[in-house]
Amino acid sequence: MEQQRKEATERLLSSQGHDNLFYSEENDGVGVGDGGLVAVSNFTSILGLSILTAACITFGFGCAIGYSSPTQSSIMEDLGLSVAEFSLFGSILSIGSLIGAAISGKITDLFGRKLTMWILNLFYIGGWLAIAFTKAPWLLNLGRISLGFTNGISGYLAPIYIAEITTKHVRVMVGSGASFMYVVGSFVHWRTLALLATIPGLLQLLLIFFIPESPRWLANVGREKELEAALLCLRGDKADISDEATEIKNHVESLKSFSRGGIVVDIFQKKYVRPLLTVVGMMVLTNLGGINAFVYYSGAIFVSAGISSMVGLITLAATQTVVGILSSTIIDKLGRRPLLLVSSAGLCFSSFLTGVTFFLKDFNWWDQGSPILAFIGLLMYMGSYALSAGLPGLLVSELFPINVKGSAGSICNFMGNSTGRVVGYYFNFLTEWSSAGIFFTFSAFCCANFILIATMVPETKGRTLEEIQASITPSSD
Repeated sequence: MEQQRKEATERLLSSQGHDNLFYSEENDGVGVGDGGLVAVSNFTSILGLSILTAACITFGFGCAIGYSSPTQSSIMEDLGLSVAEFSLFGSILSIGSLIGAAISGKITDLFGRKLTMWILNLFYIGGWLAIAFTKAPWLLNLGRISLGFTNGISGYLAPIYIAEITTKHVRVMVGSGASFMYVVGSFVHWRTLALLATIPGLLQLLLIFFIPESPRWLANVGREKELEAALLCLRGDKADISDEATEIKNHVESLKSFSRGGIVVDIFQKKYVRPLLTVVGMMVLTNLGGINAFVYYSGAIFVSAGISSMVGLITLAATQTVVGILSSTIIDKLGRRPLLLVSSAGLCFSSFLTGVTFFLKDFNWWDQGSPILAFIGLLMYMGSYALSAGLPGLLVSELFPINVKGSAGSICNFMGNSTGRVVGYYFNFLTEWSSAGIFFTFSAFCCANFILIATMVPETKGRTLEEIQASITPSSD
């Protein structure tokens, strides 16, 4: 067993580009070829690089969704786009996301988490370059679709990878590039902003060389030697990785045995109906609650409410950043469910407040105070969303076992992006019907989401993936 661990570890180190490192049993660590020594406990910086890689994915995700808000007027002017044409550009991200979401689970299961990251980077960087150098609307839209395809997969991949490589104590990592887009986009040309947005992808290309594959995916495809080597790099303690590797392999084997026993483990089986409907419902209601409208067109919403777009977007970015940091520090202390409840309640109230603002504006009532209400409503909405951003995707990674996780992720992301596409495209037209009415409608959907969370969402705080999934998967005995 020790010899197998040694061979597997050295093979993984070599594959990650660490040719000068070797497994050292004598020093209980990883040795360096020139006689130096790197302790395994210190070598767990690989875990930090792995989390940073996932953070680059989520940052790029935010860049894509936040790009259209600060650039709307300049793109329309430079390329001569109508409102309908820019609405297509803004919402076409969701079309790409639909395609990506439909295959997100299957492609990450088929190719593994790391190879999928490589593929996504081609579409991510290529999409931004198409936007940066476009001279025609069709290439602009093609680049946006490419980014949407990336988002459709990365919205599933990032939380899955983080959940599968980290322990229950450091499972959550939330990042967003939307704030970066809002701030920088207020000062630079839209083509320059597109080039700057390639940075997360370029950084990720470098980081992928140094990170291991997901241990749980390796166990699922039967690559046990690489599983132990990956855990050793991520954890650094031989005793701990032995126990964890055994737990992971036993859990995966129990699922396979359950399938071999004559029952096909399928996402549509009764035991998965409740968690599937819960997460799908959360994603659908979140999108019907207007998040794509607020993110894509927040600059235009500020202007229509009588507020400077630059001031509004910069303040919005600061709010998102502060709340996002707060959320990532308290989520494993308070739990997923309380944050989701507070977030959905905040979304409901802030949407209603924004609707009241436009209602007052339509009748020319309280002209001096309505912009302040709109400002508070928009900041509260985006702050409330930042509080729970990524949690539905995290629940997919926690509630479903490895054998159905891909199917669950594809279904949840596809349904969420379908409704996001509708809201993103029709928002500009619906505001011409009734600005107040559309925000009141958003508030109603957010209220429905609050009820769903309060009655259906389980708490997963402080439990390992195997413990969570065992609670919804019966024993094979």
